[in-house]
Amino acid sequence: MAEFIVIEGLDGTGKTTQIGLLAKTLESRGKKTVTTAEPTDLPSGKLLRRVLSGEVPSSPWSTAALFLADRIQHNCAEGGIGDSLKNGLTVISDRYYYSTFAYQGSETDLKWTMDIHYSCPLVRRPDLVIFLTMGVDECLKRINANRPADAIEIYENAEALSRTKSLFEKVFDEIKERENVVFVDASGSVEEVHERIIAAYDGAFSE
Repeated sequence: MAEFIVIEGLDGTGKTTQIGLLAKTLESRGKKTVTTAEPTDLPSGKLLRRVLSGEVPSSPWSTAALFLADRIQHNCAEGGIGDSLKNGLTVISDRYYYSTFAYQGSETDLKWTMDIHYSCPLVRRPDLVIFLTMGVDECLKRINANRPADAIEIYENAEALSRTKSLFEKVFDEIKERENVVFVDASGSVEEVHERIIAAYDGAFSE
């Protein structure tokens, strides 16, 4: 059975590494998987990456709308989420609309940011969201250790990460009745975190 899984968390929590490990484990169990990320590599996503790097100026409201446009393309474009699920592939995405709620919702209006996504019929809801939790200081330590200074994005500083962490907590509190979200501690070794994610996955799909 095809599943749509999203891995979320602050920058520095190790999402990309853990997504690769999750896909490998599911493949070993006989599931065909595909990994993806937002912003996408589509033209809409490439524009967003230029916005996030600070190269292209944009208001928070425009950025939120750009994310929605890119997300629609992510779902509907050839080879996108919709096609993959129809072809029986389990899709694992690095970020989804929860990040938009937290990042752009903190700078615009959270209700508006949520409403434009939940009211759009082309934006699928995931079967499972795994949110990787970690303190801001540890996130920054990992970011600074793993990326050159010119690759750090506009939201990757202590003030922005702290604000986003609070918004993520608010977002998940508000949507807990309508979304299947599991919180996983991202501290510790890569292997330890992977084991926690597999436990969360098995718990979500055990029935």
